[in-house]
Amino acid sequence: MAHQTVRAGHEQLVERLNRFPQGAPPSDVLHAILKMLFSEREASIVARLPIRPFTAKRAARTLRMPLSETTAVLEELAGRAILLDIETDEGKRLYVLPPPMAGFFEFSMMRMRGDVDQKLLGELYYQYLNVEEDFIKDLFTEGETQLGRVFVQESVLPLDNGIQVLDYERASKVVRNASYRAVGTCYCRHKMDHMDRGCDAPRQICMTFNNTASSLARHGFAREIDIAEGLDLLAEAQENDLIQFGENTQRNPNFICNCCGCCCEAMIAQRRFAILNPVHTSNFMPEVDTARCNGCGKCVNVCPVEAMTLASANDPHRQKKKQAKLNESLCLGCGVCVRTCDRDGIRLRARPERVITPVDSARRSVLMAIERGKLQNLIFDNQALASHRAMAAVLGVILSAPPVKQALASRQMRSLYVDRLLSKQL
Repeated sequence: MAHQTVRAGHEQLVERLNRFPQGAPPSDVLHAILKMLFSEREASIVARLPIRPFTAKRAARTLRMPLSETTAVLEELAGRAILLDIETDEGKRLYVLPPPMAGFFEFSMMRMRGDVDQKLLGELYYQYLNVEEDFIKDLFTEGETQLGRVFVQESVLPLDNGIQVLDYERASKVVRNASYRAVGTCYCRHKMDHMDRGCDAPRQICMTFNNTASSLARHGFAREIDIAEGLDLLAEAQENDLIQFGENTQRNPNFICNCCGCCCEAMIAQRRFAILNPVHTSNFMPEVDTARCNGCGKCVNVCPVEAMTLASANDPHRQKKKQAKLNESLCLGCGVCVRTCDRDGIRLRARPERVITPVDSARRSVLMAIERGKLQNLIFDNQALASHRAMAAVLGVILSAPPVKQALASRQMRSLYVDRLLSKQL
């Protein structure tokens, strides 16, 4: 009976996690992970919390618990980086449960800690994310709008061919414009260390920003940094041929990971499922200058997604001569290959069609929810309809979406009001 009770609490939590657009497919391994991170009571409590940010007072009302007890639970969970606590400009404290990724899965490995068996946790993460494929497929391949995007390495951008680079495409601008910055241990490489598969890339190099960074630093899961150190970390990442992979938003992205091809979940997903576009590329593409390329293979070795290969140069006088060849369907447009070439044999050019980046996390979340059939979870979520502002924000995204997505949204909401609004747009 006790086993069934514990299972029930964590099963409720799995159901709650699957209300996020990304989802967390049920699995015995997932249950084992959640049991390490949440007690039975905590799982039951978190399963009833809203998706969007909430106050302790609202949580107490939802949970039917005294405010003092509710606040104590929320503070305990925030102290373990299960919840993020946000201090607003008005002095109000909000809480939010982040999704598993990018969220509390990573946060649990962003520092060395003794209250959790991180070796066992790393092994479970590896099984759930790298052996079982359901979670990674749901996270990276469902829908057109994805969680993350690649930043181009700014040092290799050409200055003489009219390429336009917008501010939100520059990782340096994210660092400069953030309200708060922090750095923590790379979750992916930390996990692989416990599997004896870790590489030599730096560990203390993955950055969070704004409210996420403030919460993680406040509870010791990351270390606050200034602009200068943030820019130094970007430079260190480039020197180690790492990829800047950040939140897929134009405004206020909450993270930039500095990824290697061997450990990073996003890079592994790109190699496995490239045809499904699991990662939003940059707006640039490398182009090989065949007259300069000598087939040394340096660009092949550093490409994190195996987009660059060596092929025959078709030289009748040198039949064994090789040249770099790009598979455009795999390429992320990071520019690492350009930086590596010491013969100036690769240059960046603009992609024929501009990659669309959602304006902010709210718009991205709504688009992801529409595409994955989970829009109703954002709207009919624990008294969310009591907030006219929240409903107006969701409707604003729907009304600005392409017609196909508007139709999907209307079908999911089954709302005469939304149908009338959409008909007025036509």
